[in-house]
Amino acid sequence: MKRPIFLGLMAIAISALVGCTSMSTYRGDPAKQFVRDYRAVTDADYKVPAVPLSKLDSKYYRQIVDYETRLRPGTIVVDVAERFLYLVEPNGKAVRYGIGVGRQGFAWSGVASIGWKAEWPTWTPPPQMIKRKPSLKKYAAGMEPGLSNPLGARALYLVQNGKDTMYRLHGTPEWSSIGKAVSSGCIRLINQDIIDLYERVRPGARVIVRQG
Repeated sequence: MKRPIFLGLMAIAISALVGCTSMSTYRGDPAKQFVRDYRAVTDADYKVPAVPLSKLDSKYYRQIVDYETRLRPGTIVVDVAERFLYLVEPNGKAVRYGIGVGRQGFAWSGVASIGWKAEWPTWTPPPQMIKRKPSLKKYAAGMEPGLSNPLGARALYLVQNGKDTMYRLHGTPEWSSIGKAVSSGCIRLINQDIIDLYERVRPGARVIVRQG
């Protein structure tokens, strides 16, 4: 009676080992490792469209890269100048994501931590933004989640010394904005990428935002 249980546990262990090995031993083009993840996906009853990868520079595809650092695994490093976000992994590696960044004059930098996370978040434009763009006043109480919501499928909220920085790592339906400076200061990722990052990090993770 114990043999099927033992074999089942062995199968699970082998499966887990193979899963861990596949990422670290991938030998193909790094930019192609996760391309299947950019297909259309249904998430919480929302159908996230596929990303037309042929129209996006492959350097902005999610990929595993060499990243020598003394930072603890799980740390997020945002390189604003390069338009990349790195999630530090063990053994000198990192998961790298292409990002869109804030326009000049709206950018923020510093060290913070993830205060909380949200799936399909509500977006509330800050008063300063409404003042610059009065048409946003209708969203002063919050814009409902959805495919057209500026925060996309997920949002990671950054805090510093216990206070909300008003700075977010979030998704966007505007895949063409990746690699560009277009947002009002926050860091945007392709929806499929923010869903992936959301699952990999936990509240309290350290986030370092560098301008150059």
